[in-house]
Amino acid sequence: MDQNTEWVIEQKVQRTIENLEKNNMEGYYVKNENELLKTIKELIDEEDTISVGGSMTLFETGVIDFLRNEKYNFLDRYEKGLSKEDIKEIYRKSFSADAYFTSSNALTENGELYNVDGTGNRVAAMIYGPEKVIVIVGVNKIVKNVDEAIERNRRMAAPANAKRLNKKTPCASLGYCTDCASPERICNDYVLIRRQGIKGRIKVIIVEKTLGY
Repeated sequence: MDQNTEWVIEQKVQRTIENLEKNNMEGYYVKNENELLKTIKELIDEEDTISVGGSMTLFETGVIDFLRNEKYNFLDRYEKGLSKEDIKEIYRKSFSADAYFTSSNALTENGELYNVDGTGNRVAAMIYGPEKVIVIVGVNKIVKNVDEAIERNRRMAAPANAKRLNKKTPCASLGYCTDCASPERICNDYVLIRRQGIKGRIKVIIVEKTLGY
């Protein structure tokens, strides 16, 4: 990466972390997956009960495999052979987890997290339940403000995820949100976390990479 481009990104990240701190959330900046996993090890303990929200970022960074191979009580929603009822039970157990890992559809420079869910299990756990919420995002998820966060979801996150999940929605064929009424719509629960009531409960790790949708 060009050093001047890197400098601009670092300034943006620094502003974001400073505002996360003002909003009672902790911010971290890492350069790569190795630094990411090192930071994660410092934030959780062996034998902790860990759960995750649906996230391409967690797969791309190797976090899912890390949680499977280390000494954690991992509630693995992606384990082969799980029934729909098994997965629903994992969703319920997630609320009492020691740590909940997820990504975010957008992170504003004002230190806010914006997310849109299909069933709400991810945003519900981010809001309440798990002792710690660890949010991992690439620098591509950082936007100026809430308006840009909303637009990012409509133009990128929603259509990309609908395509990934093979949903029969307009955005999966058009590449942008039409605010449809499709039975397979995945945009149902819109949540903006402006501030965290419990100081430090939410920890946001920003990775200097393009990750997820």
